[in-house]
Amino acid sequence: MLYWAEGSKSRNTAKLVNSDPELIAFFCRFLGESLNVSDADMRLALNVYLGNSLTIEEIEAYWLDRLQLPRSCLRKHSVNSKPTSSSGRKKNKLPFGVATVSVPSTELVQHIYGAIQEYAGFENHAWLD
Repeated sequence: MLYWAEGSKSRNTAKLVNSDPELIAFFCRFLGESLNVSDADMRLALNVYLGNSLTIEEIEAYWLDRLQLPRSCLRKHSVNSKPTSSSGRKKNKLPFGVATVSVPSTELVQHIYGAIQEYAGFENHAWLD
C-alpha cells in the first residue's frame, strides 16, 4: 500500500522517493525480505542540498547506514546549493536531502501492482499488460 501511495508508476522500475529515512528503510526491507530483491539490485540516488555544513560524503554515509546498503548501490546524485522552494531562507529543512531507491525490473513492478490490486480488491488494467 505504501508503494500505491508513494511509489513511481513506472512500468519498468520499482521506485520510491522520499526524505523520511524510516519510510525508505522500510521499503528496502520489504524489497529484500518479501520480494527477495538483493542489495546488489537496489539503486540509491540522492537529491541533496549543500550549504548546510554537511558534505556529500557525509550525506551518502548517512543514507547507506540507515538503509543498510553497500556503497555499490549509489548512483548519480542531484546536488543543489539551496532549495528553490524556500529561496534559501529555511536552512536545514532537509539536511540529508531526498532519497530515491529503485530496482529496474518489469517483473517486480507487475508483481507489486498485482498485489496492490489483490489486497485492495480492484482491477486496473492500465497497470498490467
